Amino acid sequence: MNYHAPHIITENNVKYELGTLCGREIQYEFKKMLVYLEVKGKILFGQKFKIYREDREIIYKLCLYFIRDKERCDQLGIDVNKGILLSGPVGCGKTCLMKLLKFMVPHQRPYAVIPSRNIVYAFNHVGYKIIGDYGDSQSFCFDDLGVEPSGVYFGKECNVIGEILLSRYELFMDHRLKTHATTNLNAKELEDRYGNRVRSRMRELFNLIGFDRRSKDKRT
Repeated sequence: MNYHAPHIITENNVKYELGTLCGREIQYEFKKMLVYLEVKGKILFGQKFKIYREDREIIYKLCLYFIRDKERCDQLGIDVNKGILLSGPVGCGKTCLMKLLKFMVPHQRPYAVIPSRNIVYAFNHVGYKIIGDYGDSQSFCFDDLGVEPSGVYFGKECNVIGEILLSRYELFMDHRLKTHATTNLNAKELEDRYGNRVRSRMRELFNLIGFDRRSKDKRT
């Protein structure tokens, strides 16, 4: 990676310029970002991957967020210092986008995309250590938030992801450490799943960016 030109990314010996360097500022171009995202998407997810025209508006918002275009994000009500909660119906492409977009800004802190259900399965196996593991200084994107099973360790139930979100909130408030997530649920369903206290913290942790509820399942 070229730290002096982070807007130029090389894939398979081909250079992709996502914009132009003007002094010490990068002027990103959305069309060039789309070209790169489609190329990288095919590398990560196979040749069937494509950027759908109907998704360009939401991808545009996400791109503005990831390149930290504060002025345009402010106009759209997006706080570049918060994380992203990307919502939408099953199969609309949320997980792929969150796995993909971080490659566009290799100079920024990376995050791991972790299925929420896997975290709960690990908790059920090894216990409360798992909650501490996700309350550290790493960055994460919790995938499929809200549909994970219940946590049970030695017969005692625990809302594992809810507890982790409270820890992540503390990290955000103290160290501005971001957390991202994807979900199929709406705000009411998330509140039912995690309770009012966690839902309140989530409002401060995340920018909510949502696909249209009528978005088609791209896996079919």
